[in-house]
Amino acid sequence: MTVERSARETVLSFINALNNEDFTQARQYTDSDLLFVGVLGSRHGADAYFADMEKMRLKYEVKKVFADGDDVCLWSEIRISGVAVLTASWYQVKDSRVHSLKVVFDPRPVLAAKPA
Repeated sequence: MTVERSARETVLSFINALNNEDFTQARQYTDSDLLFVGVLGSRHGADAYFADMEKMRLKYEVKKVFADGDDVCLWSEIRISGVAVLTASWYQVKDSRVHSLKVVFDPRPVLAAKPA
């Protein structure tokens, strides 16, 4: 018997696993057809998303969680290329798994920090 988690619980468990660099656990909270849309690119499929996440090893400091049914939005600070970036993320959850993720942030500090 499968236990249904709320969308909020699913997303926060996913973020916690990413923060712990437990990508196997994080993967259990995502749909295999995960769609990621971000400022610096998009990925279709959990394999492509996790290939990037395993390289980047981002750390999330969640500031606020907003949940409305299967939609969860996070206001968080993420460390990217050594720079702390304030982000807004919209997660859509289906059947207790993250199905899509859209992230917005100002990329200028990240782009300025990358070596030429």
